[in-house]
Amino acid sequence: MLEHSDVAARLPAQDLERAKAFYAEKLGLRPSEERPGGLRYRCGNGWFSLFASSGLPSGNHTQLGWEVKDIEATVAELRARGVVFEEYDLPGLKTVNGIAQVDGNYPSRGGLGERAAWFRDSEGNLLGIGQPETTKARLGHHWTAEDQRVL
Repeated sequence: MLEHSDVAARLPAQDLERAKAFYAEKLGLRPSEERPGGLRYRCGNGWFSLFASSGLPSGNHTQLGWEVKDIEATVAELRARGVVFEEYDLPGLKTVNGIAQVDGNYPSRGGLGERAAWFRDSEGNLLGIGQPETTKARLGHHWTAEDQRVL
């Protein structure tokens, strides 16, 4: 039943206008739909919504994530827009310039791991970006236009 249904994330926003401005100015996203108390965004094949809430997000785990082809370029572009990335130095998770090497991944994503980075939106929601690793990436291969077409 549910395995054939679309799924989407819902993120709380104490100030919906502030959140709308953050997503537009910092992430370059505009809502595809609006309703009283809610904003809906489409990204790739998925979507997420921000909803007006008096509650606070936990902010203790990744609440929404994007998969990107070039995490270094994405982090650089977002930093240029004013996004501040989290830094971690925990057993098994250490960021260097905001990017962590995460071992292990799902077989459909290459199975090796991913490079990941996290930041908070204006409402305290913890958002992530990740770049799945392939053998080439793990060996320090720099992606070419041909590599991007293969993916």
